[in-house]
Amino acid sequence: MLTILGFAMIATFLVLIMMKKMSPIAALVLIPALFCVAVGQGAKLGDYVIDGVGNLAPTAAMLMFAIVYFGVMIDVGLFDPIVRGILRFCKADPMRIVIGTALLAAIVSLDGDGSTTFMITVSAMYPLYKRLKMSLVVMTGVAATANGVMNTLPWGGPTARAATALKLDAGDIFVPMIPALGVGLLAVILLAVVLGRRERKRLGILTLDEVIVQEPETVLVGAGAGAGAGGGSDRTRKNSGGAGTGTDAEHTAAVAHDGDADDEGFKGLDPNRATLRPKLYWFNAGLTVALLTAMIMELMPIPVLFLLGAALALTVNFPHMPDQRARIAAHADNVLNVSGMVFAAAVFTGVLSGTGMVEHMADWLVGAIPDGMGPHMAIVTGILSIPLTYFMSNDGFYFGVLPVLAEAGAAHGVSPLEIARASLIGQPLHMSSPLVPAVYVLVGMAKVEFGDHTRFTVKWAALTSLVVLCAGLLFGII
Repeated sequence: MLTILGFAMIATFLVLIMMKKMSPIAALVLIPALFCVAVGQGAKLGDYVIDGVGNLAPTAAMLMFAIVYFGVMIDVGLFDPIVRGILRFCKADPMRIVIGTALLAAIVSLDGDGSTTFMITVSAMYPLYKRLKMSLVVMTGVAATANGVMNTLPWGGPTARAATALKLDAGDIFVPMIPALGVGLLAVILLAVVLGRRERKRLGILTLDEVIVQEPETVLVGAGAGAGAGGGSDRTRKNSGGAGTGTDAEHTAAVAHDGDADDEGFKGLDPNRATLRPKLYWFNAGLTVALLTAMIMELMPIPVLFLLGAALALTVNFPHMPDQRARIAAHADNVLNVSGMVFAAAVFTGVLSGTGMVEHMADWLVGAIPDGMGPHMAIVTGILSIPLTYFMSNDGFYFGVLPVLAEAGAAHGVSPLEIARASLIGQPLHMSSPLVPAVYVLVGMAKVEFGDHTRFTVKWAALTSLVVLCAGLLFGII
């Protein structure tokens, strides 16, 4: 009975959030609470939730302060020179432009939010693609795939969800995956070279007037005026100079209409915005490098590093209290959405494990998997993550499916860490899923039909995922 109810709870959760009948936060709370009562353990719901919250608090803290930190770095202009340098590198060579798109998307993805990445990338690169008559689906496909690889950063969403669902440390999952993810990023750059050469062959190397080349050498207007780093590339809403990540057709159409009305409408990050701190650029760059280095070397737990980094960044860049409050308020929407999702997940994971549903479902799944495949559950998880994270949200996969796969793997002696790492394999394809709000920002601003983007991108993104899987196996990570 617990097996049936467990799968029914997961199915109900997936259907409701995929059909957008409930928000992920509401579904994570209400559905497991209902099923907890249905199995006759409603009196223990409070205990399950408290246990879950205690386990998830470090992950929530990491996400909260990572959002604030990278949001402040965008505000103060840390990424502006990088974008300008990439655009100067691109010139009017189609191959360089496609490579520049991949590099820019990968660099900006450090903030962990797909919406910010796509808005900055499209704002910077769209004028070049438009003037040179390059294929816009090449831009959207490369940007989405690059962001998908980088989306595996601990503060990007999937890694945090995997850590949350399996009660693991995000650093233990991510750090060993760095070599495989590096190979995946190289695969994206190689893809950009191949697609860029194809565009160069079709168009040739053209010459632009110097003024035209220089004009788009800025980043996105608004990112410094309220754009924060969201809690994952499939997060729900982004306030950035009036541009959001809403998935409704009206918003997407409005973005596209604005662009059609004026091809030069993407003006870039305002070089005169009040939050810029040019005199502190090297301090902010050094702080970011030091923070990422300390994370990779595991000098301190990741939540502590981002807590210290965010506090230091705010204090140095905005010494006056009103300015600090304004920056925190600018990113509060993203902080609330992400941390709320994590704590809501405590209900789902707490009920799933506390009632014994996970164990019963795992027993059934273990019985269904041939004995020869049991010891290879990490590989099975990696392969399954490619289609499953495309056809369902990250919330559905990591909170609904991954715990079952982990329990099945544990029965055959496969470490939960290996399962968690393998679950990240499908992210390059996931970023083009119709369930990801950020992808509508990408195709809307680029004025590309979603169907065209999907047909072009799916095969390349799936291939990138397989490259990461093979690299993980080669390095002994999975």
